[in-house]
Amino acid sequence: MNPAKRYEMFVRFRAANPKPETELEYTTPFELLIAVLLSAQATDVGVNKATRRLYPVANTPQAILDLGEEELKGYIQTIGLYKTKAKNVMATCRILVDKHGGEVPPDRESLEELPGVGRKTANVVLNTAFGQPTMAVDTHIFRVSNRTGLAPGKNVDIVEQKLLKFVPKEFLHDAHHWLILHGRYTCKARKPACWNCIQLDLCDYRAKTPPPASA
Repeated sequence: MNPAKRYEMFVRFRAANPKPETELEYTTPFELLIAVLLSAQATDVGVNKATRRLYPVANTPQAILDLGEEELKGYIQTIGLYKTKAKNVMATCRILVDKHGGEVPPDRESLEELPGVGRKTANVVLNTAFGQPTMAVDTHIFRVSNRTGLAPGKNVDIVEQKLLKFVPKEFLHDAHHWLILHGRYTCKARKPACWNCIQLDLCDYRAKTPPPASA
């Protein structure tokens, strides 16, 4: 995919969805951080169901510490790997209280020191909560980047670096959300909806799928 096609791709994304947002529900950087921590190997819908119950009771590091790990498990037990996630959330809250005054730090190094927070999670928080032009490459973005030819790479690190290089700067802040949503609802893993894709003529994917018989 050449620069002109890449630019046009994001022009179309912006026209279709001028202000893309994460589907995780949150009101503060801390709520977003915890939601992203809980979302590993889980759906945003499932995480939102749990946090709708948890956040009215405890939505700050100290409040979750006061709640305790066993009580926390009760709120998130419908989410996969909830026991491990509960431990990480408690440990993260302790560090936030002890080292950061109960606030989520707006820098990668500090975020990646938190239990359960890797590069992808840090990128989501930096982009969505603090407006930094980062690129969190999940399975959706990895698939879309390779399938369309936007930023092909053998692993998420290569794709991340290529996206940071290839995505025009004016679109970089929102690109993360556009690509995730595109992968989640249109450029799906098993049956991409090529017939309903706004990027159809720009995409390098050769095995374009036809519309279903009932469409």
